[in-house]
Amino acid sequence: MRIALAQQNYMIGDFEGNRSKIISAIRKAKTNTADLIVFSELCVCGYPPRDFLEFDDFIFRCEESVELIAKECVGIAAIVGAPSRNPVVKGKDLFNSAYFLVDGKVKQVIHKTLLPTYDIFDEVRYFESNSEWKLIEFIGYKIAVTICEDIWNVSANPLYVKTPMDELAKLNPDFMINLSASPLDYGHQLERVFLLKEISLRYHLPVYYCNTVGAQTELIFDGGSLVVSPNGKIMEEMNFFEEQISIFNHDEVLLNEIDSDKFSSKQKAELIHDALVMAIRDYFSKLKFKKAILGLSGGIDSAVVLALSVEALGKENVLPVLLPSEFSSQHSIDDSISICKNIGVKCEIIPIKSVYQEYLKTLQPSFEEKPFDLTEENLQARIRAGILMALSNKHQYILLNTSNKSEAAVGYGTLYGDMCGGLSVIGDVYKTEVYELARYINRNKEIIPENSISKPPSAELRPNQKDSDSLPDYDVLDKILFQYIEKRKGPRELFEMGFEKNLVERVLKLVNANEYKRHQTPPILRVSSKAFGSGRRLPIVGRYLS
Repeated sequence: MRIALAQQNYMIGDFEGNRSKIISAIRKAKTNTADLIVFSELCVCGYPPRDFLEFDDFIFRCEESVELIAKECVGIAAIVGAPSRNPVVKGKDLFNSAYFLVDGKVKQVIHKTLLPTYDIFDEVRYFESNSEWKLIEFIGYKIAVTICEDIWNVSANPLYVKTPMDELAKLNPDFMINLSASPLDYGHQLERVFLLKEISLRYHLPVYYCNTVGAQTELIFDGGSLVVSPNGKIMEEMNFFEEQISIFNHDEVLLNEIDSDKFSSKQKAELIHDALVMAIRDYFSKLKFKKAILGLSGGIDSAVVLALSVEALGKENVLPVLLPSEFSSQHSIDDSISICKNIGVKCEIIPIKSVYQEYLKTLQPSFEEKPFDLTEENLQARIRAGILMALSNKHQYILLNTSNKSEAAVGYGTLYGDMCGGLSVIGDVYKTEVYELARYINRNKEIIPENSISKPPSAELRPNQKDSDSLPDYDVLDKILFQYIEKRKGPRELFEMGFEKNLVERVLKLVNANEYKRHQTPPILRVSSKAFGSGRRLPIVGRYLS
């Protein structure tokens, strides 16, 4: 038996485009004498479709696509992911399903059992859980089919009461297939590998794991589909961040007693870099945007975003704009010009001093001679945003936001100023990780000027300003933020970890007090296990640590 895995990049709701990709892969696999081709979770409609699932027409078009794909399955079988209707009155209207297609028709439908409802997942909102256990029988083989979360319940502290593979194992399958749409976080790659190794060893079965690839707004799917031998060794790992179709001889998988695993162990900076480049490219291409604009300050954040966006979109499609004020240092202007020369991209310089002074003159009577404070600092950020948005409107650019996760966490940003944009590129990347990214971008040659990396970070909104005037050093701040945001550690736990009490209380109050700002930010590309956005749902109004 020859089994193909189709790791593809779909678009939510693009039925014709998704169907065309799937059919093309089926034809290619058939030409290469595959018996069965496997696709990823909800590939027919794209993942996650969210409230599109509440439209009857959306489900009808899913069904129509499945029927058209089935007609291609003559001389080859396929397993595709799509929603299916629940025929009974009780429960949700839909299942998250895997369709087994053979002989030109739908032969069998397997439903997902474990429906994640945490972080970015909300599947219980739409789907009914599977309650019956059956295998797919095909050319003499019995196949256990699971869907994504169904395999993630084998830990010492399982999240669910049921473990689907425990039930399916009682039916004596020959191997297991998993259709997945598993989003990236930079700590997830090895966890996934070890999970699949554990499953193959526990059930003494080969495992074929097919993951989707590509970005859907803020969610990034890394691919990395895997084939695991019965002795728990990774026989093959498919490419990260690339579409790929690979065919495997099942007899070789079954008999292969390899001693070493074949999978990559990517460093965090490399994973984040590659994920963000792909995500920017997908966001623009899927929305049919072409050009990006961003404000370039001479600091490390905007430099990293510029380098990533040029790699994703091409230097002819990215416009960096320098908007120096009277507080901007010459070295920041020089650093901005340097990175543009290093990358080979044209930039514009639009000084804002005269505009800023005119604003101050206009507002002077209303300011009632109150001293210079945050108001005047924020005014500069809002002038810059206004100019960038004007250029964006006039020339059909999408403004890229350049704020990092550390700033977003503690509210170190200006609403309707530097928090503006159509996409937040590094809003899930802590400041210390931005430095790691910069070093990775410079791994072969200097792209980001060394001075942008080594100088003390500053917003340059007042004379001699440094971030450290308002915030703890990022080395300390990011450690506290990581434990609070990603690990959900409360103040008492942070005290016990050795963090200074007053500092912890100050930082956590800043995080909670600025929730209202984060509700008004652009979509943030997710690379961690807990990003700001749909996966982190905290009330704006609350008194915890207030």
